[in-house]
Amino acid sequence: MNWIDAVVFGTYLAAMIGVGVWFLRRNEGGDDYYVAGRKMGSLHIGMSVVATDVGGGFSIGLGGLGFAMGLTGSWMLFTGLLGAWLSAVFLIPRIKRDPAFDTALTFPQVFEKFFGRRTAFVAGIISAIGYVGFTAAQILAGAKLANGTFPMMSLHTALYVMGGVAVGYTVLGGLKAVIYTDTIQWAVLLIGLTFAGIPIALNAVGGWEGLQATVRPELLTLTNVEWNTLVNWAVTIVPIWFVGMTLYQRIYACRDEKTAKRAWYVAGVLEWPLMAFLGVTLGLIARAAADQGMFAHLGMDAIADVDPETGLPLLLRTVLPAGAMGLVLSAYFSAILSTADSCLMACSGNVISDILGRKHEEKTFLRDAQIITLVLGVAAILLASQMTSVLDLMLLSYAFMVSGLFVPILAILLPVPCHGGAATSAILVGGTVTASLVTLGWSLPLGLDADLFGIAASAITYTGVTAGARAAAGTAPNREGGAG
Repeated sequence: MNWIDAVVFGTYLAAMIGVGVWFLRRNEGGDDYYVAGRKMGSLHIGMSVVATDVGGGFSIGLGGLGFAMGLTGSWMLFTGLLGAWLSAVFLIPRIKRDPAFDTALTFPQVFEKFFGRRTAFVAGIISAIGYVGFTAAQILAGAKLANGTFPMMSLHTALYVMGGVAVGYTVLGGLKAVIYTDTIQWAVLLIGLTFAGIPIALNAVGGWEGLQATVRPELLTLTNVEWNTLVNWAVTIVPIWFVGMTLYQRIYACRDEKTAKRAWYVAGVLEWPLMAFLGVTLGLIARAAADQGMFAHLGMDAIADVDPETGLPLLLRTVLPAGAMGLVLSAYFSAILSTADSCLMACSGNVISDILGRKHEEKTFLRDAQIITLVLGVAAILLASQMTSVLDLMLLSYAFMVSGLFVPILAILLPVPCHGGAATSAILVGGTVTASLVTLGWSLPLGLDADLFGIAASAITYTGVTAGARAAAGTAPNREGGAG
């Protein structure tokens, strides 16, 4: 690494720690630590939401999609816009208008009101496990990016450095530090990619004309995709906007319903088209560079020699000059850390509130929250050090969360009975079906994603158990705190 790049990158990391120290002195309790005092504005929340949602998937996944599919890969984040706007219309009013959630810290506390404590406990365990996996996956993504861009930095060294920084400022500052660092990271990301990454990379392949002359024509269209791929993206991404613990923390952090809805509308637009086309365009440029033989000096003479997810780091390593490399590397790490810190806060909140049942009014709550966050952060780093695939870790983490938790949330939002036993059964069946299908690697009908079958199994289970309970009782259960 050139010393200029090292200074730029080191300054960025120091700034992140500095934000954590700043808020360490200003957090006064659980509300400050987990929901930023419930007084945040729409701009900070909107930028934090999109930074969290895109995260390492932007640096690794979107670049890989652009490399493999071209501009069509941008449709993946269109489902992010769709999910954000649907949750703004249907979910946020349900949460912000209910006084029961004025003191809530976590997503499973919504389940506790409508389904009872047992369902909330199960949801808390699943969410905590999922978000430890998310945190580890983001740290691993950052380490892979650093190792691919700077081979002199070993994978494990990068993992411990990036993990230590992310865990450090999160433990110190809580959600306030996370949201404000997300704002900084978003600015770094836009500046780095808009003014350094894309212009320099595009010029290296001969400008737009060189790009058009190099890649296949279908990669420059928005129609190079099968219908089942679009369905799979929608089924995987839209539900997370309704069950993501990181998103509920930000809903609680907004000062009122209007602020929260505006933040979600802003986040949707930032995801698509802005972030979507930035990411896939860089991946497409990386493919053109590979086609032009720019990676031959690295032993990759043909396009088949390049893993789509490593194409972007190879491009940055090849074309960026000193200084610009440090800025763009900071930009990509900002995307990764903005998701890692939020996921760590999410699993910490699940453990202390939903699993241990601690109340944020307790005197030692803040200290204990920081200790739990530190322990979970270290666990995530150790987990990441044992994994080899970002994708495998992310898929398994998604399995229970999306497939298990989505149907009970729909039961809350739709005019159907809420039943604790049905919700708990739906969570376990839906998550198990998806996780089993992912682990077994079976070829599914029509090429559809395992999440679709898990959600279907969850819905059938919820409907069946509810109908059975109604038949046994001779009456419909109450919509709040249904029998379990």
